[in-house]
Amino acid sequence: MALEKNRIRKVVIAGGGTAGWVAACALTHQFRGLLDITLVESEEIGTVGVGESTIPTIRTFHRLLQIDEREFMQAVAGSFKLSISFENWRRPGDHYFHPFGTTGVNTWSCDFHQFWLESRRRGAKSTLGDYCLETAASRKQRFALFNQGDGDAQQWSMRWVQSPTTMSRSNVSYAYHFDAALYAAFMRSKCEGRGLNRIEGKIREVRQDPENGFVQALVLEDGQVVEGDLFIDCTGFRGLLIEQTLKTGFIDWNNWLPSNRAVAMQVETDEPPVPYTRAVAHEAGWRWHIALQHRVGCGWVFSSAHMSDDEAAAKLRACYPDANIVRDPWIVPFRTGRRRKVWNKNVVALGLASSFIEPLESTSIHVSLSAVTKLIQMFPIAGIDESVAERFNDVCCAELEHIRNFIILHYHLNERDEPMWKACREMEVPKELAERIRIFRESGYAWQGEDELFRLDSWTHCMLGQGVVPEKHHLITRALGDADMKRLMDGVRAPIDQMVEAMPPHHEFLKRYCPADPSVWTMRRKSVVG
Repeated sequence: MALEKNRIRKVVIAGGGTAGWVAACALTHQFRGLLDITLVESEEIGTVGVGESTIPTIRTFHRLLQIDEREFMQAVAGSFKLSISFENWRRPGDHYFHPFGTTGVNTWSCDFHQFWLESRRRGAKSTLGDYCLETAASRKQRFALFNQGDGDAQQWSMRWVQSPTTMSRSNVSYAYHFDAALYAAFMRSKCEGRGLNRIEGKIREVRQDPENGFVQALVLEDGQVVEGDLFIDCTGFRGLLIEQTLKTGFIDWNNWLPSNRAVAMQVETDEPPVPYTRAVAHEAGWRWHIALQHRVGCGWVFSSAHMSDDEAAAKLRACYPDANIVRDPWIVPFRTGRRRKVWNKNVVALGLASSFIEPLESTSIHVSLSAVTKLIQMFPIAGIDESVAERFNDVCCAELEHIRNFIILHYHLNERDEPMWKACREMEVPKELAERIRIFRESGYAWQGEDELFRLDSWTHCMLGQGVVPEKHHLITRALGDADMKRLMDGVRAPIDQMVEAMPPHHEFLKRYCPADPSVWTMRRKSVVG
């Protein structure tokens, strides 16, 4: 009886965009016929629309929703992503890749990068990236899928070659670049036929229970009342439900992450799309370059304390002097941090309504996917349980702080001379991050916690790339004689080089595997900053 009385039956999603339609797609897929799901959005309210880069976790989410990759890639004019290219971050002229794949072969007692450090001590001139397939392929702008399907795609698929180290992999580790508005439209199409009720309209009022403050209904400008038991806030930075209504509070991270504005722009170029995101540091922040099948998404992230909007826009334009501008530069102000609670009463915030960690490591869409997955796993079918909400908040906040620390690392570990970068180098970083850096510098030891997003390989590549050279490394690596060390390192690197040489150029693979018709852009929703 108690279950039926308090049971969650009606879920209302306030807002569309990537977060709203991802939530709608996941909930309608997993709870078919069990929930009454309504999404309220207004075509007049634009979205930020710059989310174009992802990390590999999106592929797991798509498999959960049974999304066909080739259909998806054609619909969003997507390209593949193997890594992030960090340029000028340590100092002008420096460059390294943060790859998505594993590096070398780890043993139970010692990670591969420790053997690499020992090989360097003995005089080897290699880089750690030489032993990672995704880095090697990124350098040559190549891409292929292994053991992939049949037909035309089979011509572009290959099998991993066993090395003397018995290393084997079934596939590359990759993510996607895509247009955010096309992605939202694609996810919306997947909801059609599953009973989702979409309502077009602006929210005029949020009604609350006078006794407990729970949200009861959304009142639209036309007077329509949308009642619900659980509300998902996807209203972007304004956080209409989670903040404006429930006054949840916000924790600001600007003291660690100085960038607070971006200028975004979309251009067409003759250059073929590369299989990685470019993140290029400049005097007051950094810029992104994300190549899709028919255009490039680009942006200038900066600190308003060190650069004006006009200067940022001019510098971004100057990076593409010969390109055809598809969409003129627009300003995206943002505030880095998170809500004190992602789940407050009967409201769960997703996307920009919940948090924003600048796009340096392409984690914004992941955070939404991760929260939706956790919501499904902890869904309050019998009614709102404060202990479940508290657990949800603890897990979400821990993930956000882990991501925050990883991004702080890039700002903090630098040798640049400009005022903003000098302040970042001298700032006191969160204790957990300081501990990671200190331990790696002293011993070469790195780790990944059980529930942490970024892998050991991510930490090693980025700390090495940002100039942290371990003073010592694992003693066990000295047990290998020179011949055995050479056999190990060559045995890892040779099959990687062989596979990369056999891969087609990334742009050719796109044309054969998932070519998008240029007409997709005519179907793109107008996306303006709200």
